[in-house]
Parts: sequence; C-alpha cells; structure tokens
Amino acid sequence: MSLFSWLRPAGPLLSQALQQRLQRLSAPAALSECSLREQRWVVLDLETTGLNLNKDRVLSIGAVVIEDGAIDFSQQFERTLQCAELKLSPSVLIHGLGPSAIAAGSDPAQALVEFMEFVGDSPLLAFHAPFDQHMLGRALKDHLGYKLQHAFLDVADIAPLLCPQANIREAGLDEWIDWFKLEVFERHNASADALATAELALILFSRARQQQVHSPLNLQQRLSQWKRRQQTPSF
Repeated sequence: MSLFSWLRPAGPLLSQALQQRLQRLSAPAALSECSLREQRWVVLDLETTGLNLNKDRVLSIGAVVIEDGAIDFSQQFERTLQCAELKLSPSVLIHGLGPSAIAAGSDPAQALVEFMEFVGDSPLLAFHAPFDQHMLGRALKDHLGYKLQHAFLDVADIAPLLCPQANIREAGLDEWIDWFKLEVFERHNASADALATAELALILFSRARQQQVHSPLNLQQRLSQWKRRQQTPSF
C-alpha cells in the first residue's frame, strides 16, 4: 500500500448486495431531441436539516414521474433517511420531521440506492435545482461513493424564462403556484412539494411548446442563453 493511498480517506463500507446494485445502476442519458412529452422526467424535492450546502444533511426524498405528458401516480418515491445525532433546527417546524420520524427512517445508503434505481437514466427537475443537486450529490458520495452526473433542470429558471410577463423571477414555489392558480392542498414535505413542482412543470412544458421549445435539449439550450443574458450587465 502506498503512502498516498493510506492518506486518502476510505470510501463508505457497503455490503456486497449494495455494491452489486450500485454497479447495475443505469448510466445517465444526455438530454435529447425527443419531444418534451416523450421524455421521462423525475421531479425531485428534498427536505434537509438546513440550508448549509456543506454541513446540512438530507432528511427525506420525495419524487414523482412525468411521462407521456402527465404525472404518473404509479411511479412515486418517498423515503425518510435516518440521521444520527440530529439537532432540532427551525426547519423541523416547516417540514415536521422530528427525531422520532428520523429514527424510524431508512438506512441512508439503502434509500439512496433505491432512489437512483427509481431515477434510472432520466433527467431530474427540481425547484431551485442547484440546492437539491448539490445536497443529493453530497449524500450519494458520502453514503455510497457514487458520483451524481444526471442532468438537472431548474423549474425556478424555466418559469421566468417562459413567463416573463409574470415579473416574478426571484419568486419561490408558492408565488408561482399562486400565479398559475394551482390548487395545492399540502406543502412543505418532500412528496407534496415534488408533486406541486411537477404540476407547475406540466404547465411550463405546455408554454414551452407554444414558444417553439419542443425537446429537453432545446429547453436546456434556451435556459443557458437566457441565464447568460440575465448575467450580462446593462449600461
């Protein structure tokens, strides 16, 4: 064993069964030129111990699938993750996950493998996706030694791109729900927020088609162009 290999931190210790399931996970597919309707999307929401990207941890995962232009209620995912030494934070008052719920949750490594099996090779959608992407990626690395490489699109960017007349670019999910007059009966847990995000995404995909944005790849390109314009200073 070399000195450098001895100095490197060891990866997570996984059972042989989990290692085999990891090896069988689908490689992420690149965004394609298929229609938005044909694409299978996994809409994700996480509840976490807080908003610190480097210190806080994932408490629960909720996800639904959009396929064939509709939410497929036969494809849903929900797991609460065990989290040792959980300290109560103000976020508990929002998502309602207290110590007893966390203690009764799933083993994180097991839950995360199950989630990636659920995702398959599909791209992911989330509201404020960079946060969910970072937190999920860190959890996968810490618990499984797995590198997240799936495409993520941010519904919080798609909405103002396609609906500039709303003039609510920095809005949260609640503001967009109100603007589109969606009837959402539950919020602030991972599954309910994933469902609300999926309902918003379906409306936005309809707007995208009206604006000649017909494929996931085209949508990503339009988003990149729009974000560059937002970052260009105006004189």
